[in-house]
Amino acid sequence: MTPKERAVAALTLKVPDKVPTFELEFQLEEEMFGRKFITEDLYPQNLAKLSQKEKEAKIYDLAQYFVHVYSSLEYSIIPGYGPGDMSRFWSEGILPDEMKLFLKYLRELIGDTMMIGFHGDGTFAIPDGDKMYEFAYAIADDPDGVKAKAEDMAQRAIKRNKVLQENGVDCLFLCSDYCYNTGPFVSPAMFEEFIQPYLYKIIDEARKDGLYTIKHTDGNIMPILDQLVECKPHALHSIDPMAGVDIREVKRLVGDKVCLCGNVHCAALQTGTDEEVIASAEYCLTYGKPGGGYIFCTSNIPFKGMNPERYKLILDVWKRMRDY
Repeated sequence: MTPKERAVAALTLKVPDKVPTFELEFQLEEEMFGRKFITEDLYPQNLAKLSQKEKEAKIYDLAQYFVHVYSSLEYSIIPGYGPGDMSRFWSEGILPDEMKLFLKYLRELIGDTMMIGFHGDGTFAIPDGDKMYEFAYAIADDPDGVKAKAEDMAQRAIKRNKVLQENGVDCLFLCSDYCYNTGPFVSPAMFEEFIQPYLYKIIDEARKDGLYTIKHTDGNIMPILDQLVECKPHALHSIDPMAGVDIREVKRLVGDKVCLCGNVHCAALQTGTDEEVIASAEYCLTYGKPGGGYIFCTSNIPFKGMNPERYKLILDVWKRMRDY
């Protein structure tokens, strides 16, 4: 199977030839492959100084580097975060020309062998500390206003996701965090009222457009697990072990309804022993893999500052245990 075929099989609860892998983002490219993805010459203000031909050459080189990195890692889904000022995209749904060109080159280089993923959420997430009181008061004092804002956010996300699909993206990472280690930031009843209907709309429209959806949230999702599954994402990420979420139990409860992604303990990757890291990766594959519907990855991302040898260690476990 191609990497994409493995991902599609897992996301549709079938059994591929091997467990696929990917990450929402990969931040160790400089340490493992020699240079950053977005270097200074790719900053918007520097690209603007180039001729069109020079700009195209820079962006094509970046696309080639992405393919080199993610092919070497054997990812099934490439996080397609390329160059350009994305501010208008997030506010108005207008994708910068640099990103359009980058996604075009990326698709030309990989053909149909890998997926391209991109952020696609538009639901309320845990507010920043200075916004938490404001959000809580709004729910109490103006619930209809909160719902109107949630609807507007969802419709903007739907518009953006259609633009992404038209430019070659085929998998959405829905990255609004809802949960602390102790549970969701709102009660399950409030989640059902102010978040779930809008998450459902985003996923439903994405499915209609032929996009795959991976719903990410850190933290203890167990109090809202059923609500997340009812929104019909293709997959749930990250099945967070640092919040006590056990992939074995989640697989038992909903493994026949949704693909599971993740669960390799990120804190252990940073501060644990090699033995703890290996044990976490083995546990995920032992209980996530059976029957299909599982994609191997960390419980967050391979973040800047992580020892690359630790990340290579879990990839070694994956290669040893990935065959069906």
